[in-house]
Amino acid sequence: MEILSGIVGFILHIDTHLGQIINDYGTLSYLILFAIIFAETGFVFTPFLPGDSLLFAAGAFAALGSFNILLVLGVLWLAAFLGDTVNYWIGHFFGQALIDNPKIPLKKEHIEKTQKFYDKYGGKTIFLARFVPIVRTFAPFVAGVGKMHYGNFIKYNLMGGLVWVSGFTLLGYFFGNIEFVKKNFSLVVLVIILLSVVPIIYEFTKAKLSKNKK
Repeated sequence: MEILSGIVGFILHIDTHLGQIINDYGTLSYLILFAIIFAETGFVFTPFLPGDSLLFAAGAFAALGSFNILLVLGVLWLAAFLGDTVNYWIGHFFGQALIDNPKIPLKKEHIEKTQKFYDKYGGKTIFLARFVPIVRTFAPFVAGVGKMHYGNFIKYNLMGGLVWVSGFTLLGYFFGNIEFVKKNFSLVVLVIILLSVVPIIYEFTKAKLSKNKK
C-alpha cells in the first residue's frame, strides 16, 4: 500500500519530481526520461510508471529551457519505439510461458483486456493503445504472443510512438507553463489520466450493456 501511495504521489507531482531530477542530474536527465518511458512501454511488469504525464511535464520544462525540445522529442520517441519493440519480442519468444507461469506476477485481466482491444482493432491496436494506460504496456506483448506480422507491428509502432510522444510533449511545451496549469499541475495530470482511461470505460460500459441486452 505504501509503495502504491508513493507511485501515485510521484505521478501526481511529476512536475516537482522532474524538476528535482533536472537539478540533481542535469544532462543525464535525458537518460532518466529515456529509461522511464522505455520501461513503461517495454516491460509488462511496469505499467504503473508515468507515461502521458511525464511527456507533458518534459514538454513544460523544455519550454522553460531545461531541455532542448527537439532532443527531448527524439529521446522520448526512441524510448517509446524501442520499448514496444523489446516488449513485442519478449511476447514473441517468452510470452505464453510467462502467462502460464503462476509464479510470474502478470495480471491475467490486463492480458484479457488487451486481447479484447486487439480483437476489436487488429493491428491498429499498437497505434491506439499508445493513448490508453495499462493497455499501452500490454499491447506489444500480446502482439508478440499472437505472432503479429513484424512488418505491420513496426509500421504502427513507428506512427503510434511518434504521435503519442509529440502530442503530449508539445501540449506540455505550449500549455504547461500557463499560470493556471502551473498552479494546478496535479489537477491537470489527473485530468490527463482520466481522459486516457475514457476509452477503457467506454468499452467496459458498451460490453456491459451488450451483455444485458442478451
